[in-house]
Amino acid sequence: MLPVLGISMGDPAGIGAEIAVKALANGDWSGKCVPVVIGDRAAMEDAIRFTHANCTLNIVSSPEEAGGERGTIDLIDMGYLAPGSWEYKKVGALAGEAAFQYVRLGTELAMARRLDALVTGPINKESINLAGHHYSGHTEILGDLTGAKDYAMLLIGGRLRVIHVTTHVSMRQACDRITEKRVLTVIRLAKQAMDLLGMPNAKIGVAGFNAHCSENGLFGDEEARAIIPAIEKAKAEGINADGPVPPDTVFVKAQAGQYDIVVAMYHDQGHIPLKLAGFKLDLATNKYTSMSGVNCTIGLPVIRTSVDHGTAFGKAGEGRANEESLVDAMNIAIEMAKNRFGTRKEEQ
Repeated sequence: MLPVLGISMGDPAGIGAEIAVKALANGDWSGKCVPVVIGDRAAMEDAIRFTHANCTLNIVSSPEEAGGERGTIDLIDMGYLAPGSWEYKKVGALAGEAAFQYVRLGTELAMARRLDALVTGPINKESINLAGHHYSGHTEILGDLTGAKDYAMLLIGGRLRVIHVTTHVSMRQACDRITEKRVLTVIRLAKQAMDLLGMPNAKIGVAGFNAHCSENGLFGDEEARAIIPAIEKAKAEGINADGPVPPDTVFVKAQAGQYDIVVAMYHDQGHIPLKLAGFKLDLATNKYTSMSGVNCTIGLPVIRTSVDHGTAFGKAGEGRANEESLVDAMNIAIEMAKNRFGTRKEEQ
């Protein structure tokens, strides 16, 4: 049986519907998975129109009705939008409410095992908050909806895999949140992530926080206070962890294959190398020629992957968005779903 993927459409004012249409119309998923978009018919029909996609919509009421046939996009129509009721490139409460509800339904279906994985399109944080849902991003929404306590953001781009100890907080707050308990939790989540990716013996490189890993305390105490004790405890549990490794070299070593995954201490420490590797901008045309990369949430009771970019309001509704990251996210979701279900069969 093929894994069933739910694809939440993302913010209607952004590029979510467009990249969903492009990913599903241009690719042959019939032998890989059954994709089901959770979104709005009006936005998907408009995306088909301005992208000139050679496909049709099949409105379904549940994942079980999806056929997964090439040239057909199975859609659960949430009915939040009427034609012309939203505006591309604009922050708004209606778009935020719709985007939130797509994620909510997708999460509920995944929790009920009616979806094998949830792949999320880009949302706008301001719109979500205008709609009354006060979250800083997908990771926090999914943590709340699933009741998960320990989870972390994982980014995947080619050989690079990076999981984060802290994400959407200020640098000052990040210092306080780098505790031995949290670092150890994320090292364990890194192991869990690599198991889902079919690499149970993965080597985990743990980045330092301060320049040169603090030079034995000259530049800070996070390494001695939190990071080193967490690594030692992880090793005692049999986890193949190493570090702390200076942040300015750990990604070079991971890219070369010395580490299979890196534990980063804060948002930009992990995001910058991933986007440098996966995003390519052509200044002559001011277009991205590559936007590869996948965002995953590890530690949830469901599999969740996502594009590694935002709503791209600047190009929304114009037909020039790049679907590469969504395609990557779908492929990673398929791989994780297959590995998780294999484990379940063994346990049974």
